[in-house]
Amino acid sequence: MLARLRRAVRLAAVALVAACAAFAPPPSQSPRIVAVGDLHGDFAVWRDIAGAAGLVDSAGHWTGGSTTLVQVGDVVDRGPESLRILHDLMRLQKEAPKHGGRVIALVGNHEAMNLTGDLRYTTPADFAAFATPGSEALRERLYQARKGEVEAKYRATDPKMTAQAIHDAWIQSTPLGWVEQRLAWAPNGEIGKWVIRNPAVALVNGNLFVHGGISVEYSKQSIDQINGQVLAALKIVSHVDNSIINSPLGPLWYRGLISRDPKVTQIPTAGPPRPPIDQELAIVLSGYGAKRIVVGHTPNLKGIQILHDGTLVTIDTGNSRYYGGPPSYLEIIGDNLVPHVVQRSTLAPGGGGEW
Repeated sequence: MLARLRRAVRLAAVALVAACAAFAPPPSQSPRIVAVGDLHGDFAVWRDIAGAAGLVDSAGHWTGGSTTLVQVGDVVDRGPESLRILHDLMRLQKEAPKHGGRVIALVGNHEAMNLTGDLRYTTPADFAAFATPGSEALRERLYQARKGEVEAKYRATDPKMTAQAIHDAWIQSTPLGWVEQRLAWAPNGEIGKWVIRNPAVALVNGNLFVHGGISVEYSKQSIDQINGQVLAALKIVSHVDNSIINSPLGPLWYRGLISRDPKVTQIPTAGPPRPPIDQELAIVLSGYGAKRIVVGHTPNLKGIQILHDGTLVTIDTGNSRYYGGPPSYLEIIGDNLVPHVVQRSTLAPGGGGEW
């Protein structure tokens, strides 16, 4: 009798375990990562990509759940609507964590250029986005404050220029919104502070993300050390050529993992020969315990490229209409790398039209 009771208890326990197993949740999936390449002022294509990836709704609010979005830098310049993309990313960085997600916006070389005052690729429309009804008066006040400096600069080229001619020339070369843009991009400005807080390098689930690339020289430093150096250089607005934010070997500019053409990479030829790309990749990945490195910076209009047995992925496909490449994003789930091509809309959601 006692033996039968014990057997019944054992059978009931087995049945209970089986029932619990049947109703147990499935094993958790690997976290989803969406990586987006250079956007260069094209707000419409940014929203096209973010919508197609299920990251935002039609109003631009986060719908990505627990997804981690990594935008690899160069949001700005070349196109007209850099500010709108910046504001989107700034807002989404706050919204995503409320739903279990995350937005990582890396520092690209064009973000560093704007912070340090290199505005060669900033469009008139980008300046105009900062303009207000008081812009004209603000610009005139700045001129009056710097009048002596400005006149000296112009007269160094043409000593016969009159004060009025110099004033008119400076006004002509200083579009409305320029003053506000410079204030916003200062290290203590709204955008400058945000950029400085962002990393240059991020390691997410074995995926190493960086705008340009990591050279063998910089791979000797930890991610925290690299990010700390970038932060420090941006804070002091460094113009030193070999500064981490300006050097062709630094993470914002390095193209040596993609090409060794000196016209493309601008790598210094002095010093010992560089290791072949495969070896350099192996050194970099081993140093950070990463499976692969994902980079932007170097446009490839053929689309996302998965190279060197999946250890290097290039995701700058010329998203912006400035380049006219295929809009795209990379989806990473575990070890599955899925490039996606997105249909490009014809007009910006805000009515920006063609440019």
